[in-house]
Amino acid sequence: MTFEQWHKVVDVTLHGFYHVTQPLLLPMLRTRWGRIISISSIAGVIGNRGQTNYAAAKAGLHGASKSLAFEVASRGVTVNVVAPGIVQTPMAQAAFSKEQIDAMVPVKRAGTPEEVAALVGFLASSDAGYITGQVISINGGMA
Repeated sequence: MTFEQWHKVVDVTLHGFYHVTQPLLLPMLRTRWGRIISISSIAGVIGNRGQTNYAAAKAGLHGASKSLAFEVASRGVTVNVVAPGIVQTPMAQAAFSKEQIDAMVPVKRAGTPEEVAALVGFLASSDAGYITGQVISINGGMA
């Protein structure tokens, strides 16, 4: 890959995290309540052939989130990451056959956007106040 390919993916993921989180953090700290939830990928947890830049960027997002969680936990702000595996989207349907999904995913299906959204919704709720600094995989049992 070229430097530009590497840089673009790292820039979007890591600088994107900063640019979205930074202006919202002080108001959360003032009110002593907030939820920061980033969407990542299983690639940041286990890697993926042909996606070194993507996996590195997502793993960096995991580290940044864990560090920020330590910094803001005492002020009632939680910071977590949701790391989906294969989810039913047009992109996934173009990339994976049913047979490939059956071979890769122990539950033998792709996840749904609604399942991912339900996890994010829970993490955003007051019920999830004791969960922080976590990378939560939602991937049908993939490694």
